[in-house]
Amino acid sequence: MNKKIMFVLVLALAACLVMGSASAGLFDIFGGDDSTVKIGYLPSDHDAALFVADAQGLYKKAGIETELVQFNNGGDLMTAMASGDVDVGYVGIAPVLSSVEKGVPVKVISSAQTEGSGIVVTDESGITSAADLKGKSIATPGEASIQHVLLAYYLKQNQMSLDDINESAMKVPSMNDALKAKQIDGIITFQPYVSIAAAEEGNTVLADSEAILPNHPCCVVVASEDFITNHENETKSIIEIHEEATKFINTNVASGHADNVVKLLPEDIVSDADVEADSLGSFPFIYGVNDQFKADVDAFQALEVDLGILKEPISHEDLYWEA
Repeated sequence: MNKKIMFVLVLALAACLVMGSASAGLFDIFGGDDSTVKIGYLPSDHDAALFVADAQGLYKKAGIETELVQFNNGGDLMTAMASGDVDVGYVGIAPVLSSVEKGVPVKVISSAQTEGSGIVVTDESGITSAADLKGKSIATPGEASIQHVLLAYYLKQNQMSLDDINESAMKVPSMNDALKAKQIDGIITFQPYVSIAAAEEGNTVLADSEAILPNHPCCVVVASEDFITNHENETKSIIEIHEEATKFINTNVASGHADNVVKLLPEDIVSDADVEADSLGSFPFIYGVNDQFKADVDAFQALEVDLGILKEPISHEDLYWEA
């Protein structure tokens, strides 16, 4: 081979190796070759702060590129976090607690909202009280969901258990269709689907979660420990963005301008603007991790232990990350 050609090839190979090394170092800084933050969520009003922040471009203003990934339920979302497919999640506290207990390396970085669920039954089912649930078919988002926990607790309050009903897991949007078609007797679901179902003629709200378990924690914002470690500044920014979006929601709902929030929500959860506005005003949106929130989560953990869902309470050190 011509020596000049050989020399050029050697230089080219050396350049590739240097660039490869430099690129690897750069990718290490950003935690891989994809610097996009993947945020998991459910099609729910509970995640309204995420939708508002995204629609208002708050992440981009902070220099954070995001990809929003939808899941059917909290269990599926936490499975994705366990496998590293999602960095941050808006998800119910129940699947978070179960996942942390199993060793999934995630931390709660903020609260998101409380309450916001309900049991809706068809009038044809003949269900007018908790006792009437016996032998009836009730759908939930799945065993990992907070709605499953609420149903178990509601039944226990009324001297029954899940063994007394026919529980099935369904995709939340499909629940309303099944209820309308009289394929099931009732559902326990999250907003806005409680309000959507209640607006249908022939349906009744048997109990909302405010009545079942007042002020119970529901959705939280979680991040993988790997993401927190490698992107601490971005994690802090995401917490601040969540707070800003939550304040926007609360201000507009309190002032009678929930429509300003409704127009920022995904089309797939807004079936009717008026129903959606009512839904947004039916439960509290919150942010941060303060002592009161921790106490509420501790009480919820004690309830889960009593129901046999958790083996023992999870320590604050293992559960939270605070900026």
